[in-house]
Amino acid sequence: QVQLVESGGGLVQAGDSLRLSCAASGRTFSSRSMGWFRQTPGKERDFVAAISRHGVTAYADSVKGRFTISRDNALNTVYLQMNSLKVEDTAVYYCAACAVDWTLQPPSTNWKEYEYWGQGTQVTVSS
Repeated sequence: QVQLVESGGGLVQAGDSLRLSCAASGRTFSSRSMGWFRQTPGKERDFVAAISRHGVTAYADSVKGRFTISRDNALNTVYLQMNSLKVEDTAVYYCAACAVDWTLQPPSTNWKEYEYWGQGTQVTVSS
C-alpha cells in the first residue's frame, strides 16, 4: 500500500519556475519507479517524467531540458523541478508509483502501468 501526496503547485507567469514534491507513505518506495503525469479537462493523462529505483530518468519531449525529476529514497519523496514554464504546461500534475520492479530497466512512460496516484496539484502558467 502506497499513499502519495503532491504539493508545490500554483499560479505563475511564463518563464517562471516551480518545484513539485510528492511525499510517499508505505513500504517499498525505494523499489518502485516514480512518475509525474499531467492532465487538463477532457484530456487523457500525459506522461511528463519518470525515474526508476536506480535513478534512470525519462522525459516527455515537451519538457526535456526544462524539467528535472529526482528522488530521495531516505525521505520517501520524489520531486519535479520545472523551469522555463510555458502556458501549455498548465495542468493538474499527478505523482504516481509504479509496481515494484527489481530490474535496471528504464521507468515506464505509460500511466496505465502505474499503480498508485496522488490527488494532484494544479499548475497554472499565465502569459
